[in-house]
Amino acid sequence: MSTMPSRRQTLGLALAASLAPSLPRAQTGQAWRPMRPVRLIVPFAPSGSNDIVARILADAVGQALGQPIVVENRAGAGSVIGAEHVARAAPDGHTVLINSAHAAVPAIVARVPYHPLNDFAGVAVAGFSPHVLVVNPRLPVRTARDLVALLGANPGRYNLASAGPGSGVHIAGELFRAVTKVQVELVHYRGGGPGVAALVAGEAEVGTPTMASSIGQIRGGGLRALAVLAEQRSPALPDVPSAPEAGLPGVIFEEFFPILAPAGTPPAALAALGAAFRGAIQQNAAKLHELAGVAPRAGFETSDQVMALVREGIERYTAILRAAGVQPE
Repeated sequence: MSTMPSRRQTLGLALAASLAPSLPRAQTGQAWRPMRPVRLIVPFAPSGSNDIVARILADAVGQALGQPIVVENRAGAGSVIGAEHVARAAPDGHTVLINSAHAAVPAIVARVPYHPLNDFAGVAVAGFSPHVLVVNPRLPVRTARDLVALLGANPGRYNLASAGPGSGVHIAGELFRAVTKVQVELVHYRGGGPGVAALVAGEAEVGTPTMASSIGQIRGGGLRALAVLAEQRSPALPDVPSAPEAGLPGVIFEEFFPILAPAGTPPAALAALGAAFRGAIQQNAAKLHELAGVAPRAGFETSDQVMALVREGIERYTAILRAAGVQPE
């Protein structure tokens, strides 16, 4: 009996191939692969939101690319040090950046040593997450209205923890101060993790941290959440009121996590990195949401789409800070 497939079998195989998921075909047909471990630069201290998201994704990205993803923390200057390192790195696909403050830096740093758009190429967007208004549990307040009243009655007495100049936490804090008109001292720490640690320790009493960096302490009782700074409640913290419910309709602020490579990275490398990161994001969507309060969104499949989001972020954050009376320093 002949082992050659019939015409009907051949057509059936062709149809099955055309209906198969495109990702495996794209992976097997992709020419570029890293030749050594890929460094994923986090421009903040460990345990902050960018660090948490990076470590959730690293293993799956490494498996897709066939090389380990090494998460490297390069903290300082509100993410500028780490971002500059990536901007100056060889554009060969072996160095990438995750930085939720990337669009905020130009709004608050007068002399940024790199161009936030021209010196980078988009890879992916890990997701979006609202900030949270929190207090040290020893502070005698239970609601956002209580907090505003307390701060208003004690101008300059309490500290608000920031993750560093230009960070999303900084901008969220400035938005809170501008809308409520309270006088609370802004204290900059070297990243979201150290800022949350200062809140838990009582060095600062008030904060607007990312959900990713604070959700564990909120759930464990180390911090008291008064509002999620979003239009709606978050499923990750269902008992915490939204900003409008808490009486702060003007304090809406969420961060996003762009993943970027140096400008000049070959298109084939960007495509392979993008596919690997998007696959890892989809694979770990439940973990990102549960552990970090980060929700992935569709619509960022190309490098240009990622950079368009960064450009829009720069414009929005600059408008918020100028309205708050904050000028670049």
